[in-house]
Amino acid sequence: MLLLGPPALVFALITWQVVTDGPLVNLDERLSRALVRPDRVSELLADLGNIEVAVPVLVAALAYVAWRGRAVGRDRWWLPPAAGAVAMVLVPVLVLPLKAWADRPGTPAVPPAVGYYPSGHTATAVVAYGAAVLLLVPLLRSPAVRRALLLLCAALVAGASYGLVRRGYHWPLDVVAGWCLGAVVLICLWLSAGRSSRPPTADRQPASRAN
Repeated sequence: MLLLGPPALVFALITWQVVTDGPLVNLDERLSRALVRPDRVSELLADLGNIEVAVPVLVAALAYVAWRGRAVGRDRWWLPPAAGAVAMVLVPVLVLPLKAWADRPGTPAVPPAVGYYPSGHTATAVVAYGAAVLLLVPLLRSPAVRRALLLLCAALVAGASYGLVRRGYHWPLDVVAGWCLGAVVLICLWLSAGRSSRPPTADRQPASRAN
């Protein structure tokens, strides 16, 4: 449970600054002005956080985890994919009320509106790609493949985050808050089901020959 402390604390600090228009908000706006350069590349990268892009990746991973767990006869094989699905559902459940409450306006690069904090696209990317990797990694035997999958997840989240800020769809603090919120959801997923997705010993090691 101690793992939940740091991202929850950072999220609370950022939220406090946003709703009270604290000094971090002024720094955030100056940083955004320096970073925003809308172009086609940043728009495509921002799309990595779209539901239409990220969620199908998670669905494919959950389907494989469910198939693999059932194929090897794992107890409660349905728990990891079900927990992964619940984690994804939690994103809008948490983000939408926070957007309405914080009521933060967008950057000058988007039409006048409110409800930009926290970044739902960032949280979607973190949870969708992160949950897929979290549940797939225990099933992979090759350390190189595991590292490659972790790096790919980090690259996808970083790309989406960069695109959202560079295109001006979100302030930097919106994106950082999305990281924190996504991290809290992923930690809860790991605590509830991530460890149970590890294959049983018989699935990871060949059976001993009879004498």
